[in-house]
Amino acid sequence: MLGYITGKEDKMRLHYIQHVAFEGPANIQGWAENQGWQISGTHLYRLEKLPGPEELDWLVIMGGPMNIYEEKEYPWLAAEKKFIGTVIEKGKIVLGICLGAQLIAGVLGGRVVRNRYKEIGWFPVSLRPEGLESAPFRGFPNDFPALHWHGDTFSLPPGAAMLAESEACPAQAFSYNGGRVLALQFHLESSINSVRALIQNCSDELFFSGKPGVILFFIYVHRASHYYQPVQFIRTRKLFQPVKVGTRYLPALVFGPSLDIGRPFERYMLNVVQSHFASRL
Repeated sequence: MLGYITGKEDKMRLHYIQHVAFEGPANIQGWAENQGWQISGTHLYRLEKLPGPEELDWLVIMGGPMNIYEEKEYPWLAAEKKFIGTVIEKGKIVLGICLGAQLIAGVLGGRVVRNRYKEIGWFPVSLRPEGLESAPFRGFPNDFPALHWHGDTFSLPPGAAMLAESEACPAQAFSYNGGRVLALQFHLESSINSVRALIQNCSDELFFSGKPGVILFFIYVHRASHYYQPVQFIRTRKLFQPVKVGTRYLPALVFGPSLDIGRPFERYMLNVVQSHFASRL
């Protein structure tokens, strides 16, 4: 673990953009706080103003249920996309997660469209050769589990490198500007509370049947000719916990396949800090 950055003038300044109340920075905030960083955020759903690009070193763009083109329903999207483009031009470190990744793709000239499959749950992500050689994924295995919760996907923007893929979605991560910009369609930042909040607020995307103990969780995933496949999760070893929403129980994938769901994100943060901010340590 890196030590604290000393001196107020040398503190790393991380700013996050949050689109809905239930998708916050999760493990990002805890990790940055442990490093002694300055953390600030813009909650666009509260109509808060964005900072100036000179006020941050690292921009994190969180997820959300909206599409990047829904500017009529969410007028602040236009200003956000302009801000993201300016921050990238300034050479700042930028991380986009889920919707955040799609926003980066759109700003850089890619397209965001409906994915063939809705990908919700814990599924393997496979690093492409470019990903294995990239600084952000240094030390990652070729394949690792990650949380997915999306129905859209993006095309690769000009000048970007595709780093990762999954069976249901070939566009899982790309980098730009020498790795200073990273777009992740999947979630590495998740905490127990953040996943629980997703389930409680996006339950309309889950098709299920059952009761506590045995839950049928329907997911879109490509498996041979089975395009819509039910998966049955048995609640054992506390891997899956039911969350009551109204009178219904929904599966809470609070741990996924690993009990330490914050560790991959920590590895990514360390990689970026060591690659781009070594002089600040």
